[in-house]
Amino acid sequence: MASKEVDEFLTQFSESQRAELERIRHIVVQTVPDAQELISYCMPSFKYKGKYLVGYRAYKKHLSLFPAAAPIEALKDKLTSFKISKGTIQFTLDHPIPEALIKELVLHRLADIERRVA
Repeated sequence: MASKEVDEFLTQFSESQRAELERIRHIVVQTVPDAQELISYCMPSFKYKGKYLVGYRAYKKHLSLFPAAAPIEALKDKLTSFKISKGTIQFTLDHPIPEALIKELVLHRLADIERRVA
């Protein structure tokens, strides 16, 4: 179920940025339908079983996906065309993260959560 808080938050961005953020939002919801959507760390985020799953945000010159450190480390060979740091992947509207890669990052993070919860 979409969060009205996230809907409101996304209105501050340009139409093109908002469309990209909504694409990410949709991919996460499709990949983990039981995830809880909220604003956390001043950005749209998802939690699963009470644990941080992923966040995303637009900035002036780029957008970022925040899947935590482990998925980035595990998939760094697939992220070479993006600027990455410990827990962040930066991308642009002209060079978005492919849907399959977003799903893979989210599923990796989901597996980390499942291991910790078990």
